[in-house]
Amino acid sequence: QVQVVESGGGLVQAGGSLRLSCVVSGTIFSLNTMGWYRQAPGKQRELVAVTTSGSNRNYADSVKGRFTISRGDAKNTVFLQMNSLKPEATAVYYCYADMVRPVDRRYWGQGTQVTVSS
Repeated sequence: QVQVVESGGGLVQAGGSLRLSCVVSGTIFSLNTMGWYRQAPGKQRELVAVTTSGSNRNYADSVKGRFTISRGDAKNTVFLQMNSLKPEATAVYYCYADMVRPVDRRYWGQGTQVTVSS
């Protein structure tokens, strides 16, 4: 069974940094894109960043220049380096991984809380 587990969330002061990690484990044949969504209280879920195994990366406008998404060498991990954090970044961050073999399916983590205090 495929599992997606996030870690690295926590409490940080505005202007600080956090690094989120996501590890996909289980029966893995091929992963395509991996990325991060977030959902703040009272807000809709927002795509924060996405990357492919080829290191193509895209970001939400609100985080460009401050967040960096990257893949691990084994391509079953993804990281989100968050710098210059703002209080509006407070949200639950969800990692996802798109598996293309043996079947197309998106797997989700359960989320990790990021809280940025002012």
